[in-house]
Amino acid sequence: VRRAKQQEPARRRKAMAEGLLTADAARSLVGSVDAFLFDCDGVIWKGDELIQGVPETLELLRKLGKKLVFVTNNSRKSRRQYSKKFKTLGLEVTEEEIFTSSFAAAMFLKLNKFSPEKKVYVVGEDGILDELKLAGFECFGGPEDGKKNIMLEANFYFDHDKSVGAVIVGLDQYFNYYKMQYASLCIRENPGCLFIATNRDPTGHMTSAQEWPGAGTMVAAVSCSVQKEPIVVGKPSSFLMDFLLKSFNLETSRMCMVGDRLDTDILFGQNTGCKTLLVLSGVTTLPELQDASNTIHPDLYTNSVYDLVKLLQQ
Repeated sequence: VRRAKQQEPARRRKAMAEGLLTADAARSLVGSVDAFLFDCDGVIWKGDELIQGVPETLELLRKLGKKLVFVTNNSRKSRRQYSKKFKTLGLEVTEEEIFTSSFAAAMFLKLNKFSPEKKVYVVGEDGILDELKLAGFECFGGPEDGKKNIMLEANFYFDHDKSVGAVIVGLDQYFNYYKMQYASLCIRENPGCLFIATNRDPTGHMTSAQEWPGAGTMVAAVSCSVQKEPIVVGKPSSFLMDFLLKSFNLETSRMCMVGDRLDTDILFGQNTGCKTLLVLSGVTTLPELQDASNTIHPDLYTNSVYDLVKLLQQ
């Protein structure tokens, strides 16, 4: 037993070395896939700053005939808003190449024939509201309710709209007690009200300087209040992939998911049958990847997407 314990770190180091992206591995990867799915925060940018080498990497992959798709759990923006952000950063990306968790939430309701007579309450930002409106749903909440306060006085009764048939919770910098109570009442008291989470990321790179609380913290607050688990539509849920496959004629075995999070990006890729490439430019660090308690291992890992360019040129 002692000898086995002594050999375990060596085995782990060997396994990790085998997963390191090399020139041969990069050529093999690019040759075996038709599409690259990129997370955005921590892979393409941090906050509003482009990560070094991203334009060159995307340009090379497009020249090689690869389909590029951008799959983000960040629900703060709609596809239209993200398209503008890409353009501001000097990247030409169309709305059709962008799949956000805000879009996934709207499509979940559409595919499940959500009643047009019902309303949607949003704990989140404009990205969710915009996608819901584009899909033809009546919705309210969002940043506007971040300005509202309540007074916890004797006999105070908090009223809510009984026609709300779904509550969607995503990243919300305007999150407050008012929203938590409104969402909770709708889920608890409106018959059949859906509880949908865009994603459950605990943290995210909202700025280039540091990590901030992610949508998972808002989801956890509402979930704790109603004592109910949400339907998750973002990564690592397979719903986003199911919708993506309906949009493009691709096979998951010919795709590679590129991300910076083990529990969302890499797990999403593994759950849906994609090859996986972890980049260490965002949330996950090398020590976390190599930690003995980690059970999620990508097919390959490297420092950043720019390594693909450098290795393919060798």
